[in-house]
Amino acid sequence: MGITVEDIKKLKELTGIGLTDAKTALVEADGDFDKALEALRKKGLTKAEKKGDRETREGIIDSYVHSGRIGVVVEVNCETDFVARLPEFKEFAHQIAMQIAAMAPKYSTMEDVPADVLEAKKKELLESDSLKGKPAEMAEKIVDGQLKKHFAEQVLSEQVFVLDDSKTVGEHIKEQIAKSGENIRISQFKRIELGVNE
Repeated sequence: MGITVEDIKKLKELTGIGLTDAKTALVEADGDFDKALEALRKKGLTKAEKKGDRETREGIIDSYVHSGRIGVVVEVNCETDFVARLPEFKEFAHQIAMQIAAMAPKYSTMEDVPADVLEAKKKELLESDSLKGKPAEMAEKIVDGQLKKHFAEQVLSEQVFVLDDSKTVGEHIKEQIAKSGENIRISQFKRIELGVNE
């Protein structure tokens, strides 16, 4: 496959990398644009995971009101004031507020689920009839999968992203980290629904 200038430019625009890096990625993928994009995406996500421990003291608070019936306020943090002021960051924060309005998560990440809530659900699943007679190691693996599935709807980072169901919110956050070059965290949120008191 031939490598065109158009493909190099398109790859540069989609990933935010330099022209030389875009060309290198296409050469490594034998001119296959999708393969090059996927490889860069994986590299970006790997870098994003490494940034996950960096401190986030800046950011913005965004809000979203749906039909006057559901309101959301969310705090999205990043590392610098510069990134916090970018239109892309503000748009990202608004997308997260919309996600919370639509999907009503209780927790931001799995780490935010209280230990007693997690343990109670795990105990309940381990004691279910379907696991009776199964080896302990196998039962543990099954329960881990069931726990993930159970909390997939309650935990924001585990939810399917409403604006693109090919990824989770967690993956969308990692993509944003890769694009901005900074760690990003959803610190807190509050969802209010008319007539519903929690």
